[in-house]
Amino acid sequence: MKSYLTKTTVLLLTFGLVMGCGTIKNANNKQKGAVIGAAGGAVIGGVIGNNVGKGNTALGAIIGAVVGGAAGGYIGDRMDRQAERIEEEIPGAEVTRVGEGINVTFTEDAGVYFDTNKSDVKGTSATTLNKLSDIFKEYPNTIILVEGHTDSAGPEDYNWGLSQKRAESVTNYLVNQGIAGSRFTTKWYGETQPKESNETAAGKAKNRRVELAIMASEELKQEAYRETKG
Repeated sequence: MKSYLTKTTVLLLTFGLVMGCGTIKNANNKQKGAVIGAAGGAVIGGVIGNNVGKGNTALGAIIGAVVGGAAGGYIGDRMDRQAERIEEEIPGAEVTRVGEGINVTFTEDAGVYFDTNKSDVKGTSATTLNKLSDIFKEYPNTIILVEGHTDSAGPEDYNWGLSQKRAESVTNYLVNQGIAGSRFTTKWYGETQPKESNETAAGKAKNRRVELAIMASEELKQEAYRETKG
């Protein structure tokens, strides 16, 4: 499932910062990244991070890294293509085009899962990550944030460590598939950023997840500046 953060929403978020509120909606039109500049991106990243519930640090990282202007449109176009490839190859993944980047959420239903209290990648998870690594090779001028999350079952400190192991397991697996380790940043949040309520089994399943934020590398930014003359 792919969704988009609209240009109108970005403008509303900027206005919302002044008015003391922020609202996010998804629509079908593609956000090319040409509406906001880098400073605005950092501001809106903060709005997203603080006002759209929990589980949004990946989105905040994407918006905080925005370039804006014609160069942002150039980057956004390439991200559109990469997002489409991910959606084609991994239909169960939740793919969100936001600003100039991509947010990908993998849950058990989306083909990346772990056995109870385990962190090793195997079976369907390996197949999914193999497809993802092939796409990363097609688009080498991106950097990837990998985030690990858990549900609330078990002690909080244990879940923190488990989310670390799982996030690092995903990163290490992709590196072993030939993706440069320098492209990755790995973070983990335990049970502190639920997307759904932990009061239900379905909600817990959504919270046991790995999220990716895909953003432009410095090389792609410089290419965008050259091709658009800034």
